[in-house]
Amino acid sequence: MSGIATSIMLSIMFGSMVIIPSYMGVVGGAADNSLTNVSKLSSTVNMGNTANLQNKTVEYFQDAQGYLVYPVSSNDTVSKKLPAVVMIHEWWGLNENIKNMANLLAKQGFVVLAADLYKGEVADNPERAMELVQIARNNQNISINNLQSAVKYLSLLPNVDSSKIASFGWCFGGGQSLQLALNSQEHPLAATILYYGTPLVTDKALLSKIKWPVLGIFGDKDQAIPVEEINQFGNSLNQSGITNNIHIYKGLGHAFANPSGDNYAPKETEDAWQKTISFLKKYVVNT
Repeated sequence: MSGIATSIMLSIMFGSMVIIPSYMGVVGGAADNSLTNVSKLSSTVNMGNTANLQNKTVEYFQDAQGYLVYPVSSNDTVSKKLPAVVMIHEWWGLNENIKNMANLLAKQGFVVLAADLYKGEVADNPERAMELVQIARNNQNISINNLQSAVKYLSLLPNVDSSKIASFGWCFGGGQSLQLALNSQEHPLAATILYYGTPLVTDKALLSKIKWPVLGIFGDKDQAIPVEEINQFGNSLNQSGITNNIHIYKGLGHAFANPSGDNYAPKETEDAWQKTISFLKKYVVNT
């Protein structure tokens, strides 16, 4: 794909009127590197949990193998019910980055299923990542069915409280987290989390389908999501009576929580992660 074609497609995908030369890296960082991020976040959050983790690959939907991870200890019994999270990858796919974040969240006492919307493929360059995003969005019904199946899979696990399942995603995955929320009437979620999710739905009538709390994490310099659009999103949630926490970090662009990208902001990423854990504990664990 030529540079000109790539810029045009990025403009369409992310709603940005201007494409800067480094924007490919800004959108998603590198394809597979989050160990530094996980290390930093682990050190800033009081884990309060010495349980070991059990993880495995599971087939929860046709042509979709997810990464399942959960805490275990010698005191655990099959009857113990834990809150759960469907985690949704960035445009790169279900890579080690996302698996590491799933591990980190599981350490907080959650059963985490990192879903796969790319049929096992992980992109190693922005052009292919963009193609995979478009395939998933052009087949949004399949993507939604995939994520609904992830929720159903978690709800049937003996160690999961089926009334305490949340969704959580970044960038493309954040947009899909919101799409899942808009299509979860049959199995209501406990919470929805999106980090700079694209595309961002702002229509009040559509958002009114959500009956649970929403956490939105954004940067005010995000070329993909204008501040006006973020504010409209928050206003529509408020007008629909939906509990929400919308945080807009000043001076930050898209994908600021990805340690391999040019926009990475470690201090704000740590703060956002703490807000995420507090939100989950308040609205999922303690309800």
